[in-house]
Amino acid sequence: MRWKRTIQLLDVHAEGEIGRVAIGGVPKIPGDTVAEQLHWLNTDPKGDELRRFLVLEPRGAPIGSVNLLLPPKHPDADAAFIILQPDQAHASSGSNSICVTTALLEAGIVEMQEPETVVTLETAAGLVKAIATCRDGRCEKVRLTMVPSFVHELDVALDTPEWGRISLDLCYGGIFYALVDVGQVGLTIEKANAAALVQAGMALKERINRTISVVHPEIPAISGVAYVMFRDIDPDGAVRTCTTMWPGRVDRSPCGTGSSANLATMHARGKVKVGDILTSRSTIGSEFEVGLAAETTVAGKPAIIPTITGRGFTFGLSQVALDPFDPMAAGFALTDVWGPSAGEIGDATK
Repeated sequence: MRWKRTIQLLDVHAEGEIGRVAIGGVPKIPGDTVAEQLHWLNTDPKGDELRRFLVLEPRGAPIGSVNLLLPPKHPDADAAFIILQPDQAHASSGSNSICVTTALLEAGIVEMQEPETVVTLETAAGLVKAIATCRDGRCEKVRLTMVPSFVHELDVALDTPEWGRISLDLCYGGIFYALVDVGQVGLTIEKANAAALVQAGMALKERINRTISVVHPEIPAISGVAYVMFRDIDPDGAVRTCTTMWPGRVDRSPCGTGSSANLATMHARGKVKVGDILTSRSTIGSEFEVGLAAETTVAGKPAIIPTITGRGFTFGLSQVALDPFDPMAAGFALTDVWGPSAGEIGDATK
């Protein structure tokens, strides 16, 4: 074969959300820390080229993420990873942490111990402890101890031409979220409304990031609202979530970092306490168990330590390759599949 580059991917999903894990052929990513590696991927043309190669057409697809498995920097970590998505590289994700843990164990990269295996993951946001329940060579479920989550600001007023003045919470759960009660945009969280929810979420995200600045007080590489997550309460008390993702889709899982951010808002409002366990339910009905493990602080701000429990499932093994004569090396996206915002990606070059 005349291929210029090959990368091996283990296909995994966590409660419906695809998180492919690059387990072989990952090039060296510059940086002394994972946060510096994240910054390189988001600012250097070569980092942008790698991301586009993996997540855009013709090798990628609009649904899911690709997780770059990297050698850890921290002595306590078993592996490090960074999440690649169509807009940029991201620091943290609950569903992708479950996918990576499942991949590490079921591919034999980390030795599986039954009935439990502890895996420490290093992300740009910090260390995530994963306790995997294992049986008969399979990772049955994963309980994540997430990085500290905190409220940036509650009840932020935002004037919109579509819905008038709405109220939202700006919170951090590993990345920054704008959390919006879904009734304010005249919708409910259900499959039939996925396209309308995405359109609303993209409009809100653009307006929020144009008018409001958010930066992690200790990790400058993490800044800006990454996602708008709509929320509601189901009749049984479960939190119903819909995280909208650029350029035009919804998270299939209940969203671990978003559920962590939402838990921080509930704690700030006195609705939950240490030891409480809630159910977070996605647009397709899949569930995460969300727990409040402890209280802490981040740069003097009140914060919490959330836990997220869910399941990961492997469903394929593939290899993507680049023909040196392929004019589509930079990837492309079209609005017919990727949604209206895909036009911002360009066709073959960014």
